Amino acid sequence: MRIAALDDELSQLELIRHTMNGIEHECHLYTEGKALMRDLRVQSFDLLILDWTLPDIQGPSIVKWVREDLASRLPILFVTNRRDEADLVTGLAAGADDFMVKPFRVTELQARVRALLRRAYPSQHEVELEFGPYHFFPQSRTLHVDGIPVDLKHREYELALFLFQNMGRLLSREHLREAVWGHGPDEPSRSLDTHVSRLRSKLNLRPDNGFLLSAIYGLGYRLEPVEPASLAPFAAKADAGDA
Repeated sequence: MRIAALDDELSQLELIRHTMNGIEHECHLYTEGKALMRDLRVQSFDLLILDWTLPDIQGPSIVKWVREDLASRLPILFVTNRRDEADLVTGLAAGADDFMVKPFRVTELQARVRALLRRAYPSQHEVELEFGPYHFFPQSRTLHVDGIPVDLKHREYELALFLFQNMGRLLSREHLREAVWGHGPDEPSRSLDTHVSRLRSKLNLRPDNGFLLSAIYGLGYRLEPVEPASLAPFAAKADAGDA
């Protein structure tokens, strides 16, 4: 999954990245809080690991901003030199989900991250996944719609599964490309648009079928369920996404 780590010590950041890579998560590093906040407006992450004291802003202020301004329930873990009980209370009260004291043990950080991700994204850990008529079988990498198998290419399946597992979340284009194409050379942006268009057609991801796969200009894509009563306002929006 996609993790952002913020700390003003490069050696600490490299250790966090190595620790996250060890459990197959991609870790993006930040040394300034404002740079992370700027990216959080246009990028999507699955978890944040934050230091407390930074040159430009305090960690609790970032947490409060994420919860209030972004209205996000993104899991947040403090890894800090702070060790007083009052600091723990302050961090959790600001909206953080967990708190660790430096120097951290690698295995403990991995366990804490696994627990936070499992709690935040339970569908990511299921053997079989059902979303209305859409039934995913990750072990065989197949998808059935209303009991009928759909012929999907490898990356089409990966993209469909990732979108359904993150139902309702706005996923940045970079996040989607990273999750589906991996960490090699950048996949052309138009290729993502082509794959989204194919999925919308193959899986009938349109309001009249109960799902809306929409493009958010300059940001990315969001898949969300649509109630029958609200079909009309979204019909044009979904069609515009094909353009």
